[in-house]
Amino acid sequence: MELRTGTTADRERIAEIAERSLENSYSLNPRTISGAVEEWYGQEAFDDRLEEEDLLFLVAEDDGEPVAFSETTITEGGQGDLLWLHVHPDHRGRGIGAELFERTRERLREAGAEYLRGRVLSDNQTGASFYESRGFERVDEEEVEIDGETYFQYIYLDADSKRIQSRVTEDGEVVYVDLLEEDVGSEAPFKTVYGDPRRESRYGFIRL
Repeated sequence: MELRTGTTADRERIAEIAERSLENSYSLNPRTISGAVEEWYGQEAFDDRLEEEDLLFLVAEDDGEPVAFSETTITEGGQGDLLWLHVHPDHRGRGIGAELFERTRERLREAGAEYLRGRVLSDNQTGASFYESRGFERVDEEEVEIDGETYFQYIYLDADSKRIQSRVTEDGEVVYVDLLEEDVGSEAPFKTVYGDPRRESRYGFIRL
């Protein structure tokens, strides 16, 4: 498998991979899928997307033909958001998705991302299992609009961190507990809680 950065010339093949992958992995209406693919990977939208500075768009090739891609953004807080990872159904079962995922994560780390989040629509159990088998934990869910329809997607966070444990507050906010930073309490130490994975914004304390 060869890996390279996506270009505007890839648009038609990217749209085909995305459409076939969505049809194979989700129980979405075919018209919804077609509308979403056109919205995301139409010529103008795709060209504009590739110009965004925070985007990492990687294409996996097999014998010179694109067969999979990953679409990721890097936030100011040092977190990579894996928006999509699609493998054409005709090329599944060969480890392409797993290799693309790991190499995407390597590129993100090289770019300075300390943590990685992934998103999976709630009806894609295969996608959920993919993340969970790699040490990710489900930390939140959110609504997403696809071609005018509202769906739920699960948020997964890379739990393979050195000292950070993610938690979801009662208000549904994701916070980050520093397992090594603590203050003395009368019954047990209190761990420091931050509002971001880089520990720049202190949120409070928690006793584990």
